[in-house]
Amino acid sequence: MKNGQHKSEIFNASKFRFGIVQATFNSDITEKILEYALKTLSEYKVVQKNITIHKVPGSVEIPVVLQAMAKSKKYDALIAIGAVIKGKTDHYHVVAKFVTEGVLRVSLDNILPIGFAVLTTQNKKLAQERVTIGAEAVEAVLQVVKICNSGLF
Repeated sequence: MKNGQHKSEIFNASKFRFGIVQATFNSDITEKILEYALKTLSEYKVVQKNITIHKVPGSVEIPVVLQAMAKSKKYDALIAIGAVIKGKTDHYHVVAKFVTEGVLRVSLDNILPIGFAVLTTQNKKLAQERVTIGAEAVEAVLQVVKICNSGLF
């Protein structure tokens, strides 16, 4: 992992079902994030049939699809993938706020872990340097799924 982050112990997560919502805006970035996410799910033995991917136009649309997926009760965890890159207007701040607060709301309202792999960067170069966020978000959500399904609650 980059930035000195701890890599969690890999466990067999093959029994868990995952939903992914990927924004296609900045698809050159979000496709790479998705690749890292899928590679990490595979390392944890999650099979393709237990992964559902929905693509949406932009990051603002991520929370509503996550909410529909959460309400279906078909998933043990969800993953949000997007890239919000600052442009010449303040629109970047609005989009970043909407997607962040929306994803958090879906997670808390549905008591469902959501891996947050939505980049908010100042420029495309910084986004390209951080596409590994897909792996990091999957590792984090898998650890939370493990805790939530441990029988402690």
